[in-house]
Amino acid sequence: MSFQPLGNRVLIEREEQTNTTASGIIIPDSAKEKPLQGKVIAVGKDAIEDGITEGDTVVFPKFGGTELTMNGTTFLIMKSEDILGVMR
Repeated sequence: MSFQPLGNRVLIEREEQTNTTASGIIIPDSAKEKPLQGKVIAVGKDAIEDGITEGDTVVFPKFGGTELTMNGTTFLIMKSEDILGVMR
């Protein structure tokens, strides 16, 4: 994949949710919520200055960013200032 975000934008791949709960109940796809964290795939030049690098796991708001599908995989593009935090 060749995609370079511009400015302070970040390309994120959402983390998959599990299909069962801890007690073994299976969750159907229609009841799942979209995950609120993901792995940073690519960063723009200005996002690096905000302390975000490729490979970081970040937490973002529920309705933030723009979805983009490339090669059958759905990614999220958002500004670095919209990211709530980095999981370390």
